[in-house]
Amino acid sequence: MRICFTGGSGKAGRHVVAHLAAQGHTVLNLDLVPANIKGVWDMTADLTDTGQVFSALSGIVGFDELDCEPGVPKFDAVVHFAAIPRIQLRPDPDCYRINTASTYNVLEAAIKLGIPKLLFASSETTYGICFADGEVKPDYIPVDEEHSTVPHDAYAMSKVCNEVCGKGFHARSGTDIYALRINNVIEPHEYEAYAPQWKANAACRRRNIFAYIDTRDLSHFVECALATDGLGYQVFNVANPDSSVGMPSADVIQNFYADVPQKREFGEYETFYSIDKSRELLGFDPQPRWRDD
Repeated sequence: MRICFTGGSGKAGRHVVAHLAAQGHTVLNLDLVPANIKGVWDMTADLTDTGQVFSALSGIVGFDELDCEPGVPKFDAVVHFAAIPRIQLRPDPDCYRINTASTYNVLEAAIKLGIPKLLFASSETTYGICFADGEVKPDYIPVDEEHSTVPHDAYAMSKVCNEVCGKGFHARSGTDIYALRINNVIEPHEYEAYAPQWKANAACRRRNIFAYIDTRDLSHFVECALATDGLGYQVFNVANPDSSVGMPSADVIQNFYADVPQKREFGEYETFYSIDKSRELLGFDPQPRWRDD
């Protein structure tokens, strides 16, 4: 596939673009800084600038395409990860403005250029738990894509807004648009520092719904989503199958979710962030990671 990937220089994105390039896809990375990853073409762009987005999505990827006939090839997909990645990095109005404007620009340009597949990064924060003012518990467990999304913060609000835009652009065009509610992204090298904390203090993972997503499995998810057509507009939770605490799930429920309705029984260390939909519709098959790594 010929893929435009935004935010491929970031923590999550750089792993995904490297994976896609290794799979043989042609990948253009749009970001404010280059990723410098083998096999990935970099273009620096400000995605809040409509003209820059339209130009990049209608241009070439690499000098070989100067000889393409006829004209410039069209992208097969856009994967939009670029964003201010959390609160407290920029003032709240800037976080909201940048995240919503850039996503709108990417979606609009892709639709008007006839690109047939769009994936964009939403977030676990949309459920209103991660960056809540004080403790907010889920309405029920496991948290699935039907759970309410009433966030307290600018970052999560921007992601909810982006999901509404994605749904609207699908309604107008019929294009496949998938929103990825990505949980806390963890790189393999980080387990050495995190694992002792996760085993000793389960409370430190409460705001992440005791879940995580390994960059290897996030890359696998994107690969599955790109390969699955015809689902229209969809929202998918993205997480690993195991929880991110040493405490068994039954004990997590007793200590943190005793008063929260439980929709089904849990495995010994099963995630509270449901990935059943991703498994069923996309063939997503993430692996337990941190207990072994």
